[in-house]
Amino acid sequence: MTNSPDFTAVFKDMMGSFPVDTKVMDDAFKSQSSLTEKMSAVALDAANKSTALSAKWTTETLGKFQSVSTAKSEPADYAKSMSDFATASAEAASGHMAAFAEIAKKVQTQTMELVMAAGKDASEEMTTAAKKATTEATAAVKKAAAK
Repeated sequence: MTNSPDFTAVFKDMMGSFPVDTKVMDDAFKSQSSLTEKMSAVALDAANKSTALSAKWTTETLGKFQSVSTAKSEPADYAKSMSDFATASAEAASGHMAAFAEIAKKVQTQTMELVMAAGKDASEEMTTAAKKATTEATAAVKKAAAK
């Protein structure tokens, strides 16, 4: 009978000739974790500010509605009260929407800054890793050719 060749030793020798640097993976993981942490901080800050703004808006609206809910002596007073409430609500909505827009603008700016910084860092890391891998692969090929 013929024996099948044992490829385990062949693959082990081949993989040993091309060492893998796990530091690159560790660095990539740390970079990704750092980016995720920073992005989460931006999102949480925006959520806190948006929630506080919404609560403030609601409180102000309820306070303004107080005058609408009180009993009036003349029917025209009800119409004036509703008109005043609608005007005040429209003015408040304009101001609050501008505040929400500022929150969104800040989130967008911070996100772009983080993404651009992460892209620059990743590019530098990839260049360094590629140079190192090329050097190691060249050395391994020369070593294998010398055998």
